[in-house]
Amino acid sequence: MELEAIPGVGAKTAAALRELDDPAATVESGDVAAIARAPGVNEARAARIARGAIRRRHDDDGRVLATDRARELYREAIDLLRERTVTDYAAKRLETFYPSASASRVAEAQAFAADATARDPDPAVREALADCAPLSDPPTVRVRDRCLATADAETLARAETEMPELSVETVEDARDVSELGRSYASVIVLDESFAGLDVEGDVSVRPDALDTPAETVPERLLAFFAENRERLEAAAVVHEAAAAAGDPVSGGDDDAEPPVDLDRLRDALSRLDDDGTIAGDAELDRLTAAVDDLDAAVSTAASVADDRLREAIRERDVTIEGTDFLSLVEQGARVDSLLDRELADEYDEAVDAARDHLADALRLEPEEAELAERVFGGDPSFPVDHDESAVSRLRTELSAARDRRAAKLKADLASDLGDLREPVEELVRDALELDVELAISRFAHDFDCTLPEVVSPDEGDADADGDATRGFRIEGGRSPMLDVDFAEVEPVDYAVSGATLLSGVNSGGKTSTLDLVALVVVLAQMGLPVPAESATVERFEEIHYYAKSQGTLDAGAFEATLRDFGDLVDGADGRLVLVDELESITEPGASAKIIAGILEALDDQDATAVFVSHLAREIRDAADFAVAVDGIEAAGLVDGELRVNRSPKKGHLARSTPELIVEKLADDRGGEFYGDLLEKF
Repeated sequence: MELEAIPGVGAKTAAALRELDDPAATVESGDVAAIARAPGVNEARAARIARGAIRRRHDDDGRVLATDRARELYREAIDLLRERTVTDYAAKRLETFYPSASASRVAEAQAFAADATARDPDPAVREALADCAPLSDPPTVRVRDRCLATADAETLARAETEMPELSVETVEDARDVSELGRSYASVIVLDESFAGLDVEGDVSVRPDALDTPAETVPERLLAFFAENRERLEAAAVVHEAAAAAGDPVSGGDDDAEPPVDLDRLRDALSRLDDDGTIAGDAELDRLTAAVDDLDAAVSTAASVADDRLREAIRERDVTIEGTDFLSLVEQGARVDSLLDRELADEYDEAVDAARDHLADALRLEPEEAELAERVFGGDPSFPVDHDESAVSRLRTELSAARDRRAAKLKADLASDLGDLREPVEELVRDALELDVELAISRFAHDFDCTLPEVVSPDEGDADADGDATRGFRIEGGRSPMLDVDFAEVEPVDYAVSGATLLSGVNSGGKTSTLDLVALVVVLAQMGLPVPAESATVERFEEIHYYAKSQGTLDAGAFEATLRDFGDLVDGADGRLVLVDELESITEPGASAKIIAGILEALDDQDATAVFVSHLAREIRDAADFAVAVDGIEAAGLVDGELRVNRSPKKGHLARSTPELIVEKLADDRGGEFYGDLLEKF
């Protein structure tokens, strides 16, 4: 895939995406979290990239949402879905759903939505999702006790690029390698020409080292798992909660198991510390503590010997009084010969006590204790002295043993984790995608939704029952965007094919009906469930929704509005046009003629259009074709409140609110005046 060919991806973004392990496959997958791991790409940007990749895959270059109100309504629909997510990932992932004119894209999204609506949004699963988040890449770990070596310039460049964790050194011969062996705990030579090399130190010749990063630099893999420990554990809990609820994340009885053995994953994570080092190994802990505590243990051991000698001197009769002898010693008098002659046994016992204390304090093994014995001894002295070179040798040996142990444990753990790297990506991705599915499921449950039938305009003009398949048909539709509880929303049945006028009383629900139609069509072309008992929607190329303008427009604004409609009627076929009281843009007489002309042009194009208007009779009279007129009929006024049948009545010019009021007065009060007024309607 050519990344720059994706809509919205320029050279800079493409360069960032190429930093991903498999940029083409990652972008093509639509995995928002994986795309967001590219440098400088946040989740919102990743969602736009994923949406662009989806468009490209389906050859979907059109823009269905053609007006501000249509786009605003789409945002309101997305917000209703986002309100039902738990994770930030799911909220961004929903942005990849958009109204499409591509049959393959709508079908793809509907397949996803069908699986989603079959899920049960269990509260325990939603609670588990609260801690779930996309995986992240840790900062590059610098490993300073190991290096790569090569004599080849090309290999050098590749090594520096692929393994930034390690130093890469240039060597020409065995002597250079030997020098590196004295400077680093381990050296990995990349050139096969050095095979059979025999030099001092931990030096290995591995031409395939760059192809086996888990072996060469296990710290990289361990850092990844350490960085994502909480995310992995949270995803594991989500899988377990979903399985316990009888709705496994993977879906279906055959695929109910998570992509990784959760017990094995948790066991591996328990052996890893938060900083990527090995945890829970007693031997490594012992060696690490021995190196860290060596100086303090030597000092304490010397104090133990001093205390033993001091006590022996106080209690021992020599040529001079013990207290005087002690005073001389503490003043720095030469006493080695006196100690050797008078306190040889006591001195040896003090040194032995120091050695025992050092071995016990550092929990040294027998071979290590032999090195520790060299720390104390030599010529008698008081205070007891220690051999710094012996301490240094002991430190070197303990450090080397620690590093060897850590390296082995890291390699072993990296080996255990190596084949889990891709499965845990899937583990977390599935958990996050579950949140997307559950949001759609909750939306469908909350608003009594169903998956609509989305048909192509070339599939025929009628279905098996003889009903029109062009346009739209909604049965039992209820808008979730009204300022009332959804349970109180009255259902609406409405179907339109062709250019239609929608009449009705003020506050009768005409605008709400337009909103419902627009919402159902937008959701349908997103491939998502719609708030209706059933619905059939033509797959429109464009959706034009014009909200009611506020007051009469001045000449300039009026001209601009006419230009918009001029561009509209000159456009392509396959459009849905929804217009709310266009007559408010100018004088009623002129408005009726303008609307009639627009409807004539739309009728010629076989467009589906619903124009809400109080001038339906005047527009019908001005049009040169039989304009369909539907009406939201008012049943009348009851206690001053309007009673309305919310479903538009086909082929019916609804009575206006003034007519209803006059009729009520005529019935209540009688008289010639009210009767004459009523006849004028």
